[in-house]
Amino acid sequence: MQEETVLFRARVPARRLKRAQKVLERLGLKPGDALNMMLAQIELRQALPFEVTTDPKPLLSPEEQAGQWTEALGAY
Repeated sequence: MQEETVLFRARVPARRLKRAQKVLERLGLKPGDALNMMLAQIELRQALPFEVTTDPKPLLSPEEQAGQWTEALGAY
């Protein structure tokens, strides 16, 4: 049985969509696929799948990123 779908439209800056489409193409995805994935994550988490804040944390240096990777997943 096929699930009911709806058409969802949104206005986005053309330049942003074009740049995002280049990334999504490399991943084998269309913008609609990415939106559906994000909505699925919102549904599962009952929240956005990323942090939204006016006080962002500083970016990690490559060494800090490597340390967190090793701590979380073991040596590469």
